[in-house]
Amino acid sequence: MTIRAPNRFRRKLESLVSLSASAGDQLERVTVRHDNHPTRADLIPRHDTQGGRLILMEGFACHYRTLTGGRRQIIAYLVPGDSYDLDAPQHTRLGHEMMALTPVCVARLARASVASVTRDYPAIAEGLRVAAQVDEATVREWLVNIGGRPALERIAHLFCELELRLRAVGLADADRFDMPITQYDLADTVGLSSVHVNRTLQELRRQGLITLSGRSLTILNRPAFQAMADFQPDYLRLRKTG
Repeated sequence: MTIRAPNRFRRKLESLVSLSASAGDQLERVTVRHDNHPTRADLIPRHDTQGGRLILMEGFACHYRTLTGGRRQIIAYLVPGDSYDLDAPQHTRLGHEMMALTPVCVARLARASVASVTRDYPAIAEGLRVAAQVDEATVREWLVNIGGRPALERIAHLFCELELRLRAVGLADADRFDMPITQYDLADTVGLSSVHVNRTLQELRRQGLITLSGRSLTILNRPAFQAMADFQPDYLRLRKTG
């Protein structure tokens, strides 16, 4: 018997709003077709006029800006279940790109499909609206993080956020989650050099707060880790279930 993998897009919206079984099943139907892309692939179609929504089903991706001299600033991470509105006004997309950080699997909903599913299932429309608000709140939190916290707290806060976002879609277990983001990617995210990132990770290990083995990160003392990072998860708007 073939076991179907969980639909992370469904899990993401269910972590934000209550969906009926029929609404959840509809999300699975409209995202059944996937495209695979390799690491470092550009995921935003250039000169795209079709619009719609791009949905990350598997893998990690990021939004980034290329700065003068070829430097890069990562401005958002996408984890499975996250999506991007390709109908966003063109001026908001100008100058930033979306890149796969690992091999990824993406689904694309055509503009007509988005309109149909949000019209027929208001809870899905509400889930997408809340997801957009969470994205905006996350940008504000990242601004505070990079501008107001020292290196140790800066990286710890990012790890706290990623752990909860992955847990919401069923990809974190017992405070452990896959962390395929490289130290170079982290450096381009938190405004530090890769050498400084490496020293900071070593200090987090030394304090007994994390273990990092290959592509797997474990938070060893969640209350202490969150307190040290001044992490308040309310901005993620995750529903309390169970």
